[in-house]
Amino acid sequence: MLIAAAFTLLVFAYSLVSRRLESTLITAPILFTAAGALMLLIPEASRELSIDQKGLLLIAEVGLVMTLFTDASHISRKSLQDNHRLPVRLLSVGMLLTILLGAAAAMACFDGLSWWEAGILAAILAPTDAGLGQVIVSSPRVPPRIRQALNVEAGLNDGLAVPFLMLFIALAAAIEEGVGTRGVLARFLLEQIGYGTAIGLVIGLAGGVLMGLAQRRQWMSPELGQLGVVAMPLLCILAAEESGASMFIAAFVAGLAAQVGFPKIGRHSVEFTEGWGQLFNFFVFFLFGLLFARNWHDFTPAIMLYSLLSLTVVRMLPVAVAVSGIGLSRASVLFLGWFGPRGLASIVLGLVYLEQQASLPGEDSIRLAVMATVLLSVVAHGLSAKPGIERYADSSAALPADAPEYAAVAAPSSGKDRLRV
Repeated sequence: MLIAAAFTLLVFAYSLVSRRLESTLITAPILFTAAGALMLLIPEASRELSIDQKGLLLIAEVGLVMTLFTDASHISRKSLQDNHRLPVRLLSVGMLLTILLGAAAAMACFDGLSWWEAGILAAILAPTDAGLGQVIVSSPRVPPRIRQALNVEAGLNDGLAVPFLMLFIALAAAIEEGVGTRGVLARFLLEQIGYGTAIGLVIGLAGGVLMGLAQRRQWMSPELGQLGVVAMPLLCILAAEESGASMFIAAFVAGLAAQVGFPKIGRHSVEFTEGWGQLFNFFVFFLFGLLFARNWHDFTPAIMLYSLLSLTVVRMLPVAVAVSGIGLSRASVLFLGWFGPRGLASIVLGLVYLEQQASLPGEDSIRLAVMATVLLSVVAHGLSAKPGIERYADSSAALPADAPEYAAVAAPSSGKDRLRV
């Protein structure tokens, strides 16, 4: 009760001064993470956290399912097909290289870590979170093409990271238990990905067609239509639990598939994303602060080195490779590379990994590296967002009008930028 009461009071207080804080460097993730960390000064809060870990994890999992669904439902095919397909480059070559380089960096930084364990860490930290730099994806001073590339990347790479994470966990656990990896891989492909994709397609296609029909015949009120949108990812959770599939893959696929029968689904999920979705984000960062405060004394130089590498070399080099050959300025490449913050998805995926109870030898290194990287990102990207915009705006203003940065882009399917914390 103490944790819930403190969080609720903080949300109320933040709502009172939220507009004033917009002009400062204090972002919502910084505020809620710091408040969560301070809660551990109260002994009762520490005891309550130990007792209620399963309940807190359930809230985080449900929230991530909702986020994956709404993110996928907001992204249109047109937004992926801008000039030279910049978002596709970041989500394909960029993301694959990020996971590979992240795993290689983990092997170099930590002794005794297997390649599969290194892959787990890299997959957890691969997704970016536009919420940590929301001012960037909504700033008119940043060229629309760059803003949209970061926005679309953050909206889809969390869902794309889930299969990699689940695969690496399954293979690492199989090797640790001395089980053949071929059978584990086959079961993973069938249950986690196969069943998850099938569930997502059925719920997304059927739900989208029915909601589209109801809208065309004016059976559905706009307000209650939002409840129908929220019900689809909840159905994914229930179906996945019964079949052993991944609820995250199911929700992500459902969000994409629902657009087939109901192209305007992104607009109907805006209120949830802006309201209840933000409340969930606040809670995850508050929970992260609690968990960080319990473990900060275990951070080693190797942990801090990896977190620094993860936010710089592991992110920026793959981005540079992915966007090479399309004529972006050096300032644009640096801007895209630096503003790939780690936040919401990495926190929840880290909790999901711990829930698997794989008992891998490198579990402590994985857990601490994720926490250190997210914490560093919350602070560094939060504080550098506005100064970064100013410097990049000055640089991009000197570019010619026909520069690739100013190429025309398609608007998101929701009709506005996808909003997160």
